[in-house]
Amino acid sequence: MLVVVESPTKAKTIGRILGTGYVVEASMGHLRDLPKSKLGVDTENNFEPDYVIPTVSRKVVSRLKKLNAEANKLILATDEDREGEAIGWHVTEALGMDGDKIDRIVFHEITDEAVKEAIDHPRKLDMNLVHAQQARRVLDRLVGYKLSPLLWKKIFRGLSAGRVQSVAVRLIVERERERQAFVPEEYWKIKVDYLNDSKNFIAELTEVNGAKANITNQATADAIVLDIKKDPSTIANIEHAERSKSPNAPFTTSTLQQQAGTVLGYSVKKTMMLAQQLYEGVALDGAGQVGLITYMRTDSTFMAAKAIAEIRDYVSKNIGEQYVPQEVRVYKTKSKRAQEAHEAIRPTLAARSPKSLESVLSRDHWRLYKLIWERALSSQMKDAIISEQNVKIACGDKILSAQGVGVKFPGFIAVLDKNPINEVQLPPLSEGEVLQVNNILPEQKFTEPPDRFTEPSLVKTLEKLGIGRPSTYAPTITTIISRGYIKKEKRTLVPQEVGFLVNDFLVEHFPDIVDSGFTAEMEDNLDLIAEGDKKWNMVIADFYGPFAKQLAEKEATVEKKDLAQQTDQECDKCGGPMVIRMGRFGKFLACSNFPKCKNTKSLEPEGGNPAPKMNCPKCADGAVVSRRTKRGKVFYGCSNYPKCDFASWDEPVPDKCPTCGSLMVIKPKTKLPTCTNCGFEDKAIKE
Repeated sequence: MLVVVESPTKAKTIGRILGTGYVVEASMGHLRDLPKSKLGVDTENNFEPDYVIPTVSRKVVSRLKKLNAEANKLILATDEDREGEAIGWHVTEALGMDGDKIDRIVFHEITDEAVKEAIDHPRKLDMNLVHAQQARRVLDRLVGYKLSPLLWKKIFRGLSAGRVQSVAVRLIVERERERQAFVPEEYWKIKVDYLNDSKNFIAELTEVNGAKANITNQATADAIVLDIKKDPSTIANIEHAERSKSPNAPFTTSTLQQQAGTVLGYSVKKTMMLAQQLYEGVALDGAGQVGLITYMRTDSTFMAAKAIAEIRDYVSKNIGEQYVPQEVRVYKTKSKRAQEAHEAIRPTLAARSPKSLESVLSRDHWRLYKLIWERALSSQMKDAIISEQNVKIACGDKILSAQGVGVKFPGFIAVLDKNPINEVQLPPLSEGEVLQVNNILPEQKFTEPPDRFTEPSLVKTLEKLGIGRPSTYAPTITTIISRGYIKKEKRTLVPQEVGFLVNDFLVEHFPDIVDSGFTAEMEDNLDLIAEGDKKWNMVIADFYGPFAKQLAEKEATVEKKDLAQQTDQECDKCGGPMVIRMGRFGKFLACSNFPKCKNTKSLEPEGGNPAPKMNCPKCADGAVVSRRTKRGKVFYGCSNYPKCDFASWDEPVPDKCPTCGSLMVIKPKTKLPTCTNCGFEDKAIKE
């Protein structure tokens, strides 16, 4: 029997499970797609897509046809979401088979039990899921291929728009404008370092004359400091309380992306790549290729009863019976239609601890697995009990507050490597006690503008607004960065000038395309298609009619934006005046006589922007300069290029390695000069 999956790794893992009698092959993704050279959608005939087999897939199709001719059955084992269903359908179409003559199997984890269970209970292709994926593909193609040429005509060439990406850019642009419009306001915090039986603790001013402390200038702060020095500080009230802290639900795609970004510093794209590899299988000693986590594209927090039983058993035996709750924890899925998979992301075997895999997995894989394992196990453990001690200190007409926090019963925290509770120990205190002031710490502060989006916070916002689905967050963020609309700076997403331009054009002329409510409604329609409650081509028709009319109107009425800025430079080819124009990756010099003269120059100094002053380490004659690739990524090269082809992604430094004499570069993660040959790190720079 021929079994078709998406990737070679997944094929290897399933092949080990099924053994002889099965040939497991990879389709390498979609065997058919819309053509790149044209729209590929018949807008006059129910929006029928014109699928083609890309050149890169032709050899795969030929091999699958040959294997299928020799097999007595075709089994589709592609992923269990809409994308996987569509990939399976494209396999049947490319092979010219009737969908009724094939078996479709689904599983949410690649384990012996799950795969064999799926083989024993096949179903047919779900065309509702296929149509939902097809509707998304056609919709995105119509927006991209129809709107992008208009951007070329009215702004400049090379721009693009997308149904979900344009909403993401708008969110980032509007947040940046909030920051630009923000006016900081001064305020002061006053903390007092108190001494009690030779032990210090910190209290903060919280009330003045019965009202919340609101200090807006230094004069008021100085007066309060003098009062605290003058008036005695007496403990007015001590309250003891306990509160419960519950564990988080097991991961969905978006919460995994958010947590991996926040805790591990992984991009959304990297998180999904690592999770896919953990799902598809890793070679373990004595066990062959083994899938370590369940399917990673899901918006469900549900876990199977068997998995919960395994977790409870592991916790009881390895952490303690006292950590297992009497009742199984059940989490409510937040998504209106959790359709991407049947389970949350969890380890396929609770007993497979991160420690047992530390020598097997790469560091990145291991850290992500550990995050998933801890989250899944903690989700089925008891609440943590947090003890709090709230102290009020009276000082004249002022109240200062101190809080002690401790973990009375760790509960789910017992399985975590890092305690999420910031414990603060106060010394023994009693009401009526007069405290000695050790130091007064006034601190001037200013209100901060709203934070820029990071990848995790953007995913959280997109999910909250109902925009996109688990499979779309990563490619959306990757697209807006690769196209130069957004730049990533120290994990934050910063809109570039071209991003502002495109966003403002779309907001003014195509407000629906960048409206979060409209985009979320379209997502709901795609869900209804998947459930069989709407016809896919009717949903497209309802969108395309008004959109096409709007396109025609804007093409006829909107004037082309003249973004050229005059300069005092002359073209060295035709003598015409040079102007500053805008391109995908920023501004550049161009001849005003274009298209007769196509002379262009970088706005950077000749040869590129200077890097730290140093000669080229390869030819020694040129200087090291920074340049940009066509996609806008910075690298370092020689000013004598093309005579010298020296190039480095990392910034070179003039000093040679003291160990071997080789080139040293600044590594982004450590910010330390590091040898490119022996790996020596100059930690003295950091000190």
